[in-house]
Amino acid sequence: MKVAVVAEFYPRAHDPVLGIWAHRQAMAVQQAGAEVEVLVLHRPIPSAASLKAGPRAALAELRTLRSQPRHTTIDGIPVTYVRFFAPNRTKSYGMWGKWAAKPLGRAMRSLKGRFDYDLIHAHNAVPAADAVQRAGLADDVPLVTSVHGGDVFHTARLRPEWAHAVSAGLNASDLVLANSSGIRTACRQLTTSPVEVQLLGADVPEMPARSPREHTLITIAHVIPRKRHADVLRAMWVLREDWPRLRYVIVGDGPERPALELLADELGIADRVEFRGQLAHDEALKALDGATLAVMPSIDEAYGVAYVESMAHGVPTIGSLGEPGPLDLADLGSGIQLAAPGDVEHLSRVIDRLLGDAAQRARLGKLGRRVMAENCSWEVVGRQTVRAYERTIRAHAARTTTQSPAATPAAPPARATSGSAG
Repeated sequence: MKVAVVAEFYPRAHDPVLGIWAHRQAMAVQQAGAEVEVLVLHRPIPSAASLKAGPRAALAELRTLRSQPRHTTIDGIPVTYVRFFAPNRTKSYGMWGKWAAKPLGRAMRSLKGRFDYDLIHAHNAVPAADAVQRAGLADDVPLVTSVHGGDVFHTARLRPEWAHAVSAGLNASDLVLANSSGIRTACRQLTTSPVEVQLLGADVPEMPARSPREHTLITIAHVIPRKRHADVLRAMWVLREDWPRLRYVIVGDGPERPALELLADELGIADRVEFRGQLAHDEALKALDGATLAVMPSIDEAYGVAYVESMAHGVPTIGSLGEPGPLDLADLGSGIQLAAPGDVEHLSRVIDRLLGDAAQRARLGKLGRRVMAENCSWEVVGRQTVRAYERTIRAHAARTTTQSPAATPAAPPARATSGSAG
């Protein structure tokens, strides 16, 4: 089986952790027996933030974006970066599929000539699946689309025409893979295509001999408001008397960092908060070895690969109650702890309880690691994804056969008339 993956979020030379989950799934699929090539939708236009920062910042970002090689190989997977140009993200993101369709169509036809793919796997309805269907690429080859949350939490809710583009991409799909049960429910309101849940995974290493010198909380995530790092900082302030040496490591970067640095200073805990910035994926995972608890009380959390990774490393983990991803992981019996979203007092109590009970932490660490290995290792995810591809290819072939026009019956032989020559 040959699979062409189409994604917007995928590692780049200047950002090797962007969409790392899409790359790891592609690796897992290849290790499960499929051949994979990837086409990345790459928009080499400076962001609005860099444009506001001035000409120098915008020019520097433009040079970085344009320096991305068109072709590369990552972990044995050939990757082609398909350049497309589209207006400002804020004003036009939901319609980027329209702008990406022509260059993607050319790239896919070129790929088809040397890599006769059996199936297209698009990550997100917009812009990837929408571009695939606008280019007519899903007419003859089955399309599987993974939805990771943004399509249904944000894009489809902002403008009616964007919701239409999301639905168009999903309706063109033979199968939609939602990354949690909650996202499956949201997808079913936007499409008539079949929707299944496919959790994403993590590597499950040998259990490290972790013995943090001091109790340490860790969050590995983009530093943006919905991840709610500020709630963790405020919980540390609530716990300042009971746990005066408690530390907090933040791995990741983003626009919220200056505000968080200011908040930590205002709360008087800045000396116990470490901003490590964005790290390479392997380095970020190593940071878990020094953590007592992994805490990410985020909202609008469709899944949360960070939860899976921390539990796979044997670190007791805290998420938010009522969020799709954490709920699914809790239903697996993983032992993930859930705090009321936005409730600093409740989050503080959950952290306090776990810090004060070493036996429970040990139990949760072992439980989470075992459940992740059984349900969410990349090996398991790779096999499950390939089986979904196989079902989709069979269903597409059966449907195509059923819908093909019936053969025109042969005309009956002409009969001689009474006046014909004998």
